[in-house]
Amino acid sequence: MGGHIIFVMERSHRNKLQKRFKPYLKRARVIVLGIPDDYDFMEPQLVRILEAKVPPFFY
Repeated sequence: MGGHIIFVMERSHRNKLQKRFKPYLKRARVIVLGIPDDYDFMEPQLVRILEAKVPPFFY
């Protein structure tokens, strides 16, 4: 497979990332987690959501 895995919360984040860094993302897999960007940094509820949504992508 190779490359990197990049997680973003919303499609708009993916679009901004691709628009700005497209040449660097050729070997990257960008995964949209479908989490609204309505949380503060490291907010406990957000951390719980991330802990539930991210691990399945590593198996």
